[in-house]
Amino acid sequence: MPKALIIVDVQNDFCAGGSLPTKRGAEVAALISEYVETRHGDYEAIVATLDWHVSPGDHFSDTPDYKTSWPRHCVAESRGADTHEDLDTDYIEAFFRKGAFEAAYSGFEGLLAPENSVMTGEREAGAAVEDETPKLSLDDWLQEHEITDVDVVGIATDFCVKATALDAVDAGYETRVLLDLTAPVSEEGQDNAVDELEDAGVTVTEVL
Repeated sequence: MPKALIIVDVQNDFCAGGSLPTKRGAEVAALISEYVETRHGDYEAIVATLDWHVSPGDHFSDTPDYKTSWPRHCVAESRGADTHEDLDTDYIEAFFRKGAFEAAYSGFEGLLAPENSVMTGEREAGAAVEDETPKLSLDDWLQEHEITDVDVVGIATDFCVKATALDAVDAGYETRVLLDLTAPVSEEGQDNAVDELEDAGVTVTEVL
């Protein structure tokens, strides 16, 4: 069955040196790149999601609770919102941005980014990009490409990876989370996320 790989939020702010780092963020970026290099032929499509905050309201806080409010992170057009340097983007066909004006954890809340607008070290910072991109959701894009199955990887296991996978299975996709290609905020959070995912019908597995 036609399968897509969804790479969730592998961005600088979620890796070492960022404003909201996960312990394994940079490691997972490199592992995903290695996996894609050897296994890209298993997928009809490879896409990625990005946190892309303009003014997301109380999602940002100076006194965050790290559950529903967070330090400033992945601000649109900032270095923190760029994909991490260890994530090879050569095989990624489309990026979907989420959370511009409100909290958004699932990649299925994202919209297709303008072509060549995603900062991956290949475009000069501040360069203007004309946006004539259709306002296409991730679900719409996957359906247009006749995708039936998805694998989900990325950051963070217990938040945006979990939310993306739950929305995927709810939308009718046969869904797997490749756990060893994800980075959690906490080990306890990951354990709880795995239970929730499996209860919802998501297959949680390891591939390395």
